[in-house]
Amino acid sequence: MNGIQIENLRKTYRGADKPAVDGLSMHIREGEIFGLLGPNGAGKTTTLSILAGLLKPTGGSIYYQRGDSRIDLHDMHGRMGVVPQNIALYPTLTAVENLRFFGAMYRIGKDEMEKQINHHLKLFGLDQHSGKQVKAFSGGMKRRLNLIAGLLHQPDILLLDEPTAGVDVQSRNVILDFLQKLKGCGATIVYTSHYLDEAQKICDHINIVDQGRTISSGSPQHLMCKEPDCSDLYDLFLKLTGKELRD
Repeated sequence: MNGIQIENLRKTYRGADKPAVDGLSMHIREGEIFGLLGPNGAGKTTTLSILAGLLKPTGGSIYYQRGDSRIDLHDMHGRMGVVPQNIALYPTLTAVENLRFFGAMYRIGKDEMEKQINHHLKLFGLDQHSGKQVKAFSGGMKRRLNLIAGLLHQPDILLLDEPTAGVDVQSRNVILDFLQKLKGCGATIVYTSHYLDEAQKICDHINIVDQGRTISSGSPQHLMCKEPDCSDLYDLFLKLTGKELRD
């Protein structure tokens, strides 16, 4: 089955008394929205960082399966987009200047770059603000621009770390609608969020992790059927991970 295969992934940071990721295995199918959910410190961002090639794992394997072929995920990085939790934009540059910078990093041709920039700025309602410095943008506008920066090269795989954190309802609606349309075009999306209602709405498959390990996995409908006493994903999440506060 095509997609990203993760087997026994482990990551222990230097000086840590326990691993951040502890034997994590999961299959992310091609063309789906895969939700990686868990409380703070569960290993979500570490896992995404390893997938993006930003961290080296302590152990385990990750590869992309296509037909009978196994492709090293590092060979897929040119076809991968990464949108981090922290806003990765230059505040004193304008929206267009930021996108041209990232477009150049992706080595997109000038004509194609301008086409993609204009298309996405209009799509995300930022075309009238393209010449403004990012430091003057609202939180929702920054989130939308942050997402565009990871999309300009039209990636097959998109890694999103809390893409709607702290944004207004309208911006969240635009972002979620876009992700579902992107999936409809065949993109594979790996997504983390603390907004469980939105994960329940858009994810085809959910992997709930805690202390670096999978504690439940399946479609939202499958997970709810397994726990009939839980009325929604929020109740299920608390039942599985507990109500104690996390650092």
